[in-house]
Amino acid sequence: MTLKDPHNHEFLSPRSRYYGHFTPQNLAFNANLQEFSMRVNTICGLETGGKITPTEAYYQLKGLWHRLEASHAALEMTDSTFKDE
Repeated sequence: MTLKDPHNHEFLSPRSRYYGHFTPQNLAFNANLQEFSMRVNTICGLETGGKITPTEAYYQLKGLWHRLEASHAALEMTDSTFKDE
């Protein structure tokens, strides 16, 4: 695997298919949630490895959480979005 390998990104951050109730909002939020999960994993690894301080990790995670919340609000997610109609 080289830096120019087109599958490099798929190896480092694989994406799962979405099997839930399909709506454009659910699909978009799922993509955002997977991105959030990948970034949380990376930040945890950096903190565990001593590359960033626990405080830095906390603030980075807090920022990611706020972005996920904003995404949820922007997509106008409601309980009815998740139910089969």
